[in-house]
Amino acid sequence: MRAVRALLVLVGVGAGLWGLWLMRDFTREQLTSEAFWLAGGVVLHDAVLAPVVVLLGYGAARVLPAHFRSSSATAFLVWGTLTIAFLPVLSGQGGKPGNDTILGKPYVLSWIVLSLVLVAYAVGAALWRRRQTSSSDMKTLHGSAS
Repeated sequence: MRAVRALLVLVGVGAGLWGLWLMRDFTREQLTSEAFWLAGGVVLHDAVLAPVVVLLGYGAARVLPAHFRSSSATAFLVWGTLTIAFLPVLSGQGGKPGNDTILGKPYVLSWIVLSLVLVAYAVGAALWRRRQTSSSDMKTLHGSAS
């Protein structure tokens, strides 16, 4: 496990350094814009995404069966993060009148497909977990009878 963590740290530091290298020719205006978006992402995460995930997790823990809780929390966390990343294109920001090549992809459809894939993951993982749990319960039950 330590080797995996060390590898992930190295990959993350390497990606960060590569990103800094790519920014070496940015103008002051571009660097200011980058800082604004990075700070905005942190604020959006801490002020919106994290509290919503905690509240939904709390509600899910009270409503959902145990085998659905972790997969639904994981799916919602991924969905929320990717939805925030999708917001600029979902809202149409960045488009240019007269240039159909900018924002010319079916972003809303892509976001809907992503949402459905995450729902399918959550349900599939929950059903698999329930099956594994009931299978191990049956083994325990049969094992104690012998």
